[in-house]
Amino acid sequence: MSPGTAEFGFELSVCRWAELSWPPTGDREHAVVVARQLGTQQRRWDTVVLECDPAGLAARQRFGPRELDSDLLHVVRHAPAEWAWYRDALPDPGYPWRYVRAAVHRAADRGVVEKRRQGNRIEVRRIAPYPDWLRRIVAIENKPDLDVSAARALSGQLEHDVETALADEVWVATESTGSRIEPALLEDLPVDVGILTLSFEADNDAIVPIENDSVGTVEWYPSDVTPADAPNDDERRRRRLELAERAYGRGWRSYHETMRPDCRHFEIRRFGSALVPHCAAKDRSQTAAECAGSCPEFEPEPPAWRSRGWPIEGGPGKGIKRLLRRRRERVREREIERE
Repeated sequence: MSPGTAEFGFELSVCRWAELSWPPTGDREHAVVVARQLGTQQRRWDTVVLECDPAGLAARQRFGPRELDSDLLHVVRHAPAEWAWYRDALPDPGYPWRYVRAAVHRAADRGVVEKRRQGNRIEVRRIAPYPDWLRRIVAIENKPDLDVSAARALSGQLEHDVETALADEVWVATESTGSRIEPALLEDLPVDVGILTLSFEADNDAIVPIENDSVGTVEWYPSDVTPADAPNDDERRRRRLELAERAYGRGWRSYHETMRPDCRHFEIRRFGSALVPHCAAKDRSQTAAECAGSCPEFEPEPPAWRSRGWPIEGGPGKGIKRLLRRRRERVREREIERE
């Protein structure tokens, strides 16, 4: 079972499982980056798995750990190898050049391009070629209590995922009930969507799949919604790269950014191999929505916790953030070493 009663805990466990065991259908051939709650204005996915070229992922590190937004990507991807006026070097963005100029300044401040002024002109030069690091995007909808009514409710969203083909592959992940998936579920879900069942154990340091399968159980195999011979138009490639950049910069452990680790009741607990938030006041895993300053149990850390290095430099909340950041960095380094 997943921590707490909320889908949030299941979502975090699925993210950790994907980090360790993706893909569920065979040996890992790609580097993997996992993120959560990402998508577009029309659709947000619970879990996003980026299958990456290890060498390309290593080269992406040259541009720092933060995401590059659409304006920065326009500058970084097209910055020339030699100094040039930015309006000669960069393609017409389709919007006023003053916004491009502002993006050039931001990019230079971030250290992802170089800039200089020659008379009245601003010139730009790349620090390195922006790598082709993304191979595939996999979208996962998490539904621990998947039944016929839930499948029907998800059907429209999943059909949208298949039709837009922004992701290469679409899955539904559900918690194992110990029995096979009902045939009626397959009738209500799009045929192109895969179904994956997982079982999480809290009393050991591993995520234990059902049926002794080392990578989980695939109840239904997905179709590749973007065949290799399909045209990869510039607009689709741009949108996918922007999505990948958000995933790269945010990851899935950024839940502390939308919760209140500065509350004295905020803790993180091990659940299998995942670290999930826990509220000591409620004695359970809280949801991201309820862990806010408006919570009746919210109580700021005492000032002494955040001063004089006691008991953790900056206080437990800062320590939790550092721990999650280091954990993500270690996983990223491991993926790059697959090269």
